[in-house]
Amino acid sequence: MKIPNMIIHSLLTICLFFPGISMADRIKDLASIQGVRNNQLIGYGLVVGLDGSGDMTTQTPFTVQSVISMLGQLGVNLPPGTNLQLRNVAAVMVTATLPAFAKPGQHIDVTISSMGNAKSLRGGTLLMTPLKGADNQVYAMAQGSILVGGIGAAAGGSSVQINHLSVGRISGGGIVEREIPTVVGQGDYINLELNSTDFSTVNRIVDAINSLYPSSAVAVDGRVVQVKAPADISQRIMFISRIESMDIVPAKASAKVIVNSRTGSVVMNQSVTLETSAIAHGNLSIIINTEPVISQPGPLAQRGETVVTQRSQVEIRTDEGNLMLLPNGADLGEVVKALTAIGATTQDLLSILQALKAAGSLRADLEII
Repeated sequence: MKIPNMIIHSLLTICLFFPGISMADRIKDLASIQGVRNNQLIGYGLVVGLDGSGDMTTQTPFTVQSVISMLGQLGVNLPPGTNLQLRNVAAVMVTATLPAFAKPGQHIDVTISSMGNAKSLRGGTLLMTPLKGADNQVYAMAQGSILVGGIGAAAGGSSVQINHLSVGRISGGGIVEREIPTVVGQGDYINLELNSTDFSTVNRIVDAINSLYPSSAVAVDGRVVQVKAPADISQRIMFISRIESMDIVPAKASAKVIVNSRTGSVVMNQSVTLETSAIAHGNLSIIINTEPVISQPGPLAQRGETVVTQRSQVEIRTDEGNLMLLPNGADLGEVVKALTAIGATTQDLLSILQALKAAGSLRADLEII
């Protein structure tokens, strides 16, 4: 799949428009409370009422066995050896997510997926299906009419577009039957777990919490912050809400470039830089020069330090004689935008990035997926 250069250039422009601005995030967007988690549920059930689009029972014997077992529980006993041709029934797997603190009687959404050879679940009804957790205990029951998405008529009603029909959803089709006990914290403490490991961000969270509640937060490792919380449950909930609403500026992530070799997508963060190198690729030649820039305090200054920074320049040439100079070319984003502007394809970008990494000029982790 080839992505137009115009699209790549637009995406890079949006992602790199404000490279130096750090935005504050709420702690609740960066971390979660240890022990407050969702739980996955699964069940096996039958969908009935299909318009001849169900399982081919000759190829899916488990559908027939399920129907016979269900009828037996309802008091209908079929003679042995009965050959059932059930084109309106489909065997399905039902999945759902049980949120933390869900109480019996509350409704949850369920997803129904065909596990046989049914052509469509559209118009079907899921029969009562128990949903079990990892401990094989029933935590919810699901039943209802299935809604299959991706169906719509074109303008004027001349045609109908139908997408994937073997998966559907029932909004609020599951009813919680059993509560999963959730403990907020351990003893006098709660633990904040970051979504990703970062020692700098952990340290900033600790400083922010201690500025509001002195000596209450301690960093356990690069992912967990332990916070002393009130023992009373109502006060503890209020305490957690205040902690989650606090704003901090997360530390910059490590430099990384992600390349999708199947779609040609190239994604990078603002920490990616380039060092001195030279690359020849097809009709392109890229030369990256980096030199130190020394800044000294004035002759009459009483204080000051000598600061050494790096200034780089990128020179891009083509066989047609085109020349492009980037005075601040240490930013890989600027180089990629320049390459796409002169007609480099996504495959060219992949080859150039790999060459830069192999030469040691790309100061970032290169991940190819």
